[in-house]
Amino acid sequence: MYQWTDEQEMVRGAVRQFIDKEIRPRIDEFEHGDTPPYDVLRKLFKDFGMDVAARERFAKGIEFEKRVAAAVEAGETPPEKPKRDGGDGGASSLTLIPIIELCRVCPGMVTAMGVSMGLTSAAISSKGTIAQKERWVPELLTLEKIGAWAITEPGSGSDAFGSMKASARRDGDEYVLNGSKTFITNGPYADTIVFICKLDEGNDPSERKILSFVLDKGMPGLEQSKPLRKMGMHSSPTGELFLDDVRVGIDRLVGETEDVASGGREGAKATFMQERSGVAAMALGMIEECLDLSVQYAKDRVQFGQPIGEFQLIQDKLARMEVARLNVQNLVFRTIEMSAAGHSMTLAEASAMKLYSARAATEVALEAVQLFGGNGYMSEFRVEQLARDAKVLQIYAGTDEIQITHIAKDLLRR
Repeated sequence: MYQWTDEQEMVRGAVRQFIDKEIRPRIDEFEHGDTPPYDVLRKLFKDFGMDVAARERFAKGIEFEKRVAAAVEAGETPPEKPKRDGGDGGASSLTLIPIIELCRVCPGMVTAMGVSMGLTSAAISSKGTIAQKERWVPELLTLEKIGAWAITEPGSGSDAFGSMKASARRDGDEYVLNGSKTFITNGPYADTIVFICKLDEGNDPSERKILSFVLDKGMPGLEQSKPLRKMGMHSSPTGELFLDDVRVGIDRLVGETEDVASGGREGAKATFMQERSGVAAMALGMIEECLDLSVQYAKDRVQFGQPIGEFQLIQDKLARMEVARLNVQNLVFRTIEMSAAGHSMTLAEASAMKLYSARAATEVALEAVQLFGGNGYMSEFRVEQLARDAKVLQIYAGTDEIQITHIAKDLLRR
């Protein structure tokens, strides 16, 4: 795949029309008015039938899982999973296109949407039981309910597992959960929360199992903070979670087992992989918008008697932006092709894509601010917002430094 198909271009055009009508006119409201993004995102899903499509895909997937489970229980050979049709990426491309287009205007919305319908639902879908998937996933996929994936703590960051203090303690047939989480996307408004913690059996914290529990808003002992103030991504509500003796049954333990292979570190790492691969699509949207704004400004802005686009130093900036756009777009196309072929990236591949895309988006956005000069520092010219928003791509889902260690360790193991 080297370019968007006609069908994909039609989808892009339709999504852009929606954004121009429903989001661009309200950008200040979402960025500075403390207006949660969920209603407009639900409207996007409804207008494009994305909610119906998500439910249909989920229903098909669950039906297949039930057939496999029935076959195994009966001692029969499980049915083979239907093969994907190579094609042009199908569902994968139609998922990434809205991400790219939204990131041209309001990247925070993608973070809010992605954590809810992506990370939170994936954490349950990948390791949960069929009953757990049916209980929580459909409403997350359609944004009827908002999800949060809670792993980061005040005293942890890159060392998410090693520094984790949140705990689960057995008490009869229940677990008692305690701890706090911070920098949690959708935290203030989340209806469904995947809470990651360590099983406290009186053993050394470094030896404790990592478990994931699904919590619902309003449970006794669960407190969700107001949105935190931050540098960028203002349209993505971020908050803290506080758990004080929250009691849950085993039905809320993801996978309904304490087996680490089913519900622990590997489940969290799989979620990280999905998050990292999605950063490339976000970066592409930001880069495209910065480039379009910069090209137009270079044509319109006159200094020393001529458009600044005539100066070689400005041309150098534009050329580098275009190189970054092409490279990140090719990474997105690769993601679509791999999905169509039924292949998944390794953690190192996802880390490499995330590392490059995040750096490229940040560099392009900062160069756009420089190209605009004093105007670029003012919010009305929009590149200021994109520069603030792009920076977090180098921090969340694992910092640049963490991505480098994952890539290098994989290379050294070969």
